[in-house]
Amino acid sequence: MPGNILEMRSITKTFPGVKALSDVNLQVKEGEIHALMGENGAGKSTLMKVLSGVYPHGTYEGDILFKGQVCAFRDIKQSEELGIVIIHQELALIPYLSIAENIFLGNEQAKHGIVNWHETSVRTKELLKKVGLDESPQTLVTDIGVGKQQLVEIAKALSKKVQLLILDEPTAALNEEDSGNLLNLLLEFKKQGITSIMISHKLNEISRVADSITIIRDGQTIETLDVKLDQVNEDRIIKGMVGRDLTQRYPSRSSPIGSVMFEVKDWNVYHPLHPDRKVIDQAHFHIKKGEVVGIAGLMGSGRTELAMSIFGRSYGKKITGQVLKDGREIRLNSIPEAIKHGISYVTEDRKHYGLILIDDIKRNITLSNLGRISRHTVVNDNEEIVQAESFRQKMNIKSPSILQKTGNLSGGNQQKVVLSKWMFAEPDILILDEPTRGIDVGAKYEIYTIINDLAALGKGVLIISSELPEILGMCDRIYIMSEGAITGELTRDEASQEAIAKLMTKTRGNSRGHADQAV
Repeated sequence: MPGNILEMRSITKTFPGVKALSDVNLQVKEGEIHALMGENGAGKSTLMKVLSGVYPHGTYEGDILFKGQVCAFRDIKQSEELGIVIIHQELALIPYLSIAENIFLGNEQAKHGIVNWHETSVRTKELLKKVGLDESPQTLVTDIGVGKQQLVEIAKALSKKVQLLILDEPTAALNEEDSGNLLNLLLEFKKQGITSIMISHKLNEISRVADSITIIRDGQTIETLDVKLDQVNEDRIIKGMVGRDLTQRYPSRSSPIGSVMFEVKDWNVYHPLHPDRKVIDQAHFHIKKGEVVGIAGLMGSGRTELAMSIFGRSYGKKITGQVLKDGREIRLNSIPEAIKHGISYVTEDRKHYGLILIDDIKRNITLSNLGRISRHTVVNDNEEIVQAESFRQKMNIKSPSILQKTGNLSGGNQQKVVLSKWMFAEPDILILDEPTRGIDVGAKYEIYTIINDLAALGKGVLIISSELPEILGMCDRIYIMSEGAITGELTRDEASQEAIAKLMTKTRGNSRGHADQAV
């Protein structure tokens, strides 16, 4: 039997006002894929940052043993020298450098201070072949998709002679095909003797590749499971993560659906940098009062571009078409106009477009509707505190106070802040773009409940999601997009993964039809 490549003993890590880790223990066998699971804010990423030296020795209590030797990493470079490499959820690539430059950044193939570009290119080709990426080393990172960027990160890790690979939510931003390819790559690394620690909220992926699972809850180790011996299933994992059985993944909704309140007709959008390239082609959809509508499609199908172009024309050029609210045409030429007309948009990229990470929870929540807490342009500080605290409690945002910096929150709690921000704007139409990306099952259920509560109030909700079970479990009707066009519309009763998948691959030439008919 293989021995342990890693042991973390009694790890305790404290931040101002909160104990993130309390006496956490972790043992990882050599050559295995070890999953680390827990709710958002449980301490998973913090533990891995302790291991990799992001949080240096002396800022935490406890011991790290790698291959039986006690380690005291001062920084991430020291851990990488031993073969411990972490790939963070937010990819650390420089868009306007080439693939080769990114892979060897800080680890240049140089002699006497002069980079050997031929050797750099040759080694890059070797590494790209290992990860199954058919791209030129000279290709700029900005010119490849997110799935390929994830493979570049892994190639970068392999260039450092990795022995223990840590992946933090590696498939959060990937479609199903790219996710499957990445999981196959991890299984291939396992055959080569590389040990992996994988943080993920996708239970089906963990069940597929993991040998062992350690569950952390509220900064403490709950249990470590052997996937084969302990007969692990998704319900067992969920109970360990949230501390209770979760009998239903999607809360039931019985609120009545009313008349059409929002409609988009013949919507066309062109690319902002390539004005001859049509991104959205004759899109036509509607939402009724109290209805949850879904948009499904492969990555690059135009879902986000459609949403952003409607929300104050924040994406695209030469936009044409009509937007109607309650039967009357409205103009949405700017984001303030969209908000004024009761439309809110929760972006898929919360860190770049949804939040001000250096500001506190309070300011982030109230930013979308300052007029609600102001008089004669002067903000009422007391009212701002009351409103922000109300949302903190209502949304179960885990933080010491509303004055905590949003950038210090876990991904799930950041998402709750974004939702709070747009709910504070009191919208009639709420557009949610990948609302549960990178979020654990417990937090997902809370967000689903909030969506149902909004629908019960007669609001219209539009959900864009790459997770088909989520679309099927939450939506009353579903539109499907392919190549910038809406290729079909399905009711809850008509919808299935197979029916949606078929429409996802339909070409533009056959895209018109049932989806264009407002009911």
